[in-house]
Amino acid sequence: MDERIKSVYFSSVSQRPSILRKAHPFRKKWGQNFLTDINLLNRIVRTVDPQKSDSILEIGPGHGSLTEKIFPNVREMAAIEIDPLLIKHLSIRSDLEGLQIIHGDVLLQDIEKIPISNPVRIIGNIPYNITSPIIIWLIEQLDYWDDAFIMMQKEVGERLTAKVGTKNYSRLSVVVGVYLNMELCFTIPPDVFYPKPKVDSAIIKFTKKSNPIVPDDQYVKFNKIVKAAFSKRRKMLRNSLAGFDIPKEIKSEIDFTRRPETLTIQEFAKLLT
Repeated sequence: MDERIKSVYFSSVSQRPSILRKAHPFRKKWGQNFLTDINLLNRIVRTVDPQKSDSILEIGPGHGSLTEKIFPNVREMAAIEIDPLLIKHLSIRSDLEGLQIIHGDVLLQDIEKIPISNPVRIIGNIPYNITSPIIIWLIEQLDYWDDAFIMMQKEVGERLTAKVGTKNYSRLSVVVGVYLNMELCFTIPPDVFYPKPKVDSAIIKFTKKSNPIVPDDQYVKFNKIVKAAFSKRRKMLRNSLAGFDIPKEIKSEIDFTRRPETLTIQEFAKLLT
């Protein structure tokens, strides 16, 4: 994936919350919110539908409540965790023997170098403040994963999966949609976490487009056009994109009296012509 993409905009513990409160000091800087609802954990497993042939990569396993449900049902699994206390906990669990545990920041990891086969399937309860960097990380490593199920703030998930013409359709919907398909699987209330986040959450499924809508070498320009269009969301394109040299025939085809939220990703791509 072209390095210029970097310029774009852009766990769990099952039925043991009382133990967790006493045993683990939560780190706000790492955005730690652990799942405490067994029914929700089971729903996530059903949604991911792990297979015996799968190689699974988990981001932010926490105490391993989701890990323990998936690990016995797949060929191999790796987990990336930044908290050294949780690394220690995972490493001494006899039921997770054989799990590849990686201590570090997921954004600094190359999937290709993780000691399981690729392409992997990815699951993750991530810190919400790194949602956009995680998505960029996924785009940069398209060749090494098949699908991804990422938990994020509901509001962000709704923007990612928004349909053209709706109020949630945004720059994020467009610039990520060039490479990825997104599906909102289900939403999650705050009270199934400990500590409780202040927002609702959602599981978003990511899959890769067979062919990116915009070539890598034009992505930076594409992002600038989309950014300019949505920075003046209520204005017509002829005003918000006045600074771009877009051919008259394209303006005629698309109609520059329209507003940005009415353009599909494919129509935005035509503005590069």
